[in-house]
Amino acid sequence: MRTLYVVTHPEATHHVDGVVGGWHDSQLTPTGVRAAVSIARALRSQVPDGAEAELFSSDLQRTLRTAEEVSELFGVKPNLDRRLREKPTGRRGGRPQEWLDRRFVPPPAAGERMEHDEGVEGAETKAAYAQRIYAAMDEILQHPCEHQIIVTHGGSLTFVVTSWIRMPVESAGYASFRAPSRSITTLREDDYFHSRQVVNLGDTRHLDAVHAD
Repeated sequence: MRTLYVVTHPEATHHVDGVVGGWHDSQLTPTGVRAAVSIARALRSQVPDGAEAELFSSDLQRTLRTAEEVSELFGVKPNLDRRLREKPTGRRGGRPQEWLDRRFVPPPAAGERMEHDEGVEGAETKAAYAQRIYAAMDEILQHPCEHQIIVTHGGSLTFVVTSWIRMPVESAGYASFRAPSRSITTLREDDYFHSRQVVNLGDTRHLDAVHAD
């Protein structure tokens, strides 16, 4: 049995400042740090004591700070991988969201979507985005570890899941797995059929502890 716990980082400064995230290296807000603590505790409660666990994270500050809370409770160092980053949205990070909204060209309802030009100079195509997430996932899944934790971004979650269920990259143009920030998505593969399940998507029940404090 293999279980992956995919964490979407909690509230970061770009959320409250109204700027585009992407590769802009924003930090967790105090609210985000409290949520990261809650995420770590929730994960610790789900993984049996003594079980082997691995931790992987995007290398941006908001994901790394989240991973650090998990690392402290599990006693494992995060493996940082820039391929787990969010989709970049142009060469200059930290632009106001309205700046991106004015330039963004949405993909067509039919036709080429993976190589579609979104109208923002320096932005990554959906194909390139998916391919790097798939490459990271291929390496992660080569590790024979029963419990693996991946700390990433909301946009990246879609391609973590499509990679997990072995959807070909070229077929992922319409895929969208939405989950709120600060959530945990649980993926599981059984040892008999080797079926890959999406056990839950975007679970935020652990946040009840934050609101109760």
